[in-house]
Amino acid sequence: MTANILRLSPAAERNKGPILEVLRRVLPAHGRVLEIAAGTGQHAAWFAAAMPGWRWQPTDFQADALPAIRAWVAETGADNVLPPLQLDVLAPTWPVDSALDAIYCANMLHIAPWATCGALMQGAARHLAPRGLLITYGPYLEDGVPTSPGNLAFDDSLRRENAAWGIRRREDVEQEARRAGFVLHERHAMPANNLLLVWAREP
Repeated sequence: MTANILRLSPAAERNKGPILEVLRRVLPAHGRVLEIAAGTGQHAAWFAAAMPGWRWQPTDFQADALPAIRAWVAETGADNVLPPLQLDVLAPTWPVDSALDAIYCANMLHIAPWATCGALMQGAARHLAPRGLLITYGPYLEDGVPTSPGNLAFDDSLRRENAAWGIRRREDVEQEARRAGFVLHERHAMPANNLLLVWAREP
């Protein structure tokens, strides 16, 4: 029955392995994580199953994404995933606990209005424990780093589809992070010209 509502993202299928390798290095063995913009649910199901010491809370802005997330979790049999919630990062309050050990957000900033970046950082400041980490993944533009032709074409296609979208400058994201009290703690180059960025509270 779940196969009828499973949604497959080829990109999520390709990148889940490399992302998991980094998550295992930067995160402790146990904790509570909130996933923002869980999309198909593939990451939530895969990471939770591979990291049984973590309790995973997937969320998405789109209510119609929640059944697919539940379906992927059922497919993997992971028992450390909480029921998915609808969450709008721009909302002044989020329907989740505070003192989280990590917040994970993949591939949202470039397909959402720029205001979501600041809202993500401010929400992380409200809900992360003092030593908690915010982890973002996706394509970025960086000063002094050549942008791949693929990312340039992708950025152009995003902006033609929606003028409020586009690949973000890492330095602009850092500025929003600093306003919320975070600094870039680790930068990991990932396959397909993506970056995994780890943000921590300023000392």
